Amino acid sequence: MVTALADNQIGRLIEDLMRQGGVDLSWLRWVPYDGIGRSVRNGLNFTERGFGPRAAVGCSDRANSAASQMKVGDVNWDDLFVDRGVRWFHTGAIFSALSSTTSDVAEEAMRAARRSGAVVSYDVNVRASLWGDAAGNARAVDVNRLLISLSDVVFGNEKNFVEALGIDVPRAQSSDEASWASGDVAALGAVASAFPNLRVIASTVRTIHSASRNDWGGVCWADGVVISSDVMPSLEILDRVGGGDAFAAGLIFGLLEGMPADEALRYGVAHGAVAMSTPGDSSMATLEEVRRLVDGGSARMVR
Repeated sequence: MVTALADNQIGRLIEDLMRQGGVDLSWLRWVPYDGIGRSVRNGLNFTERGFGPRAAVGCSDRANSAASQMKVGDVNWDDLFVDRGVRWFHTGAIFSALSSTTSDVAEEAMRAARRSGAVVSYDVNVRASLWGDAAGNARAVDVNRLLISLSDVVFGNEKNFVEALGIDVPRAQSSDEASWASGDVAALGAVASAFPNLRVIASTVRTIHSASRNDWGGVCWADGVVISSDVMPSLEILDRVGGGDAFAAGLIFGLLEGMPADEALRYGVAHGAVAMSTPGDSSMATLEEVRRLVDGGSARMVR
């Protein structure tokens, strides 16, 4: 993680907030900050949560952020993957879109992780506004196809796979309840065919009744087998931002723990559901809360 350093009360507040979130500050790379952000600053993400018929709206304010200025050679990846034994590296299309250098940094890290035997995962979470200019979509496809070719595990959904990879996904014909994830299942197959290097491809699945009520679940392709989770019907949502990241984190946790893909998928779905019950895009869920939901627990008060 790279962040701008402010030698004042704001800088200390940022440190305190990161500590409260469980971030190990020894892994941070600090860069000087001038107090106003002329050259470097910490990025922001503004979100209007949405409710009922009013959709959530997000605005990524990431220009000149410290992470956007990372360059090849800034990080000793061998120290992480070889000396410290990091087993999993995760990045995605948002970081790759931040500047003209960040996709090169992602590629550098992914190649180093693969050399060490670490698992590499990539989230095709494309945000059109981050790619910017008229050539943005073409560049997004080029960058994402390269980086997915270096991955073992990929996260995304039908829309992102089509837009970010230029993959033609056949449209599902059936509209019955059993086929609610059929478009995403077809997308997983298309991605698996295009990228034989992949071992797992996973997608969240939603049916949006309103901004605050979604059917929620997930599907994944693992070593040639497609697995679907149970559907959480009419899941009540406080803040959907971060649900996809929480889904990825839960599934990664399961795979790192040696769970079969279907069980890891349940952890991804459960973690995403719990994360969307709290404000903000960082999960505040404990492992006990997620396990309780995986095991079929209710929202009955715990005393």
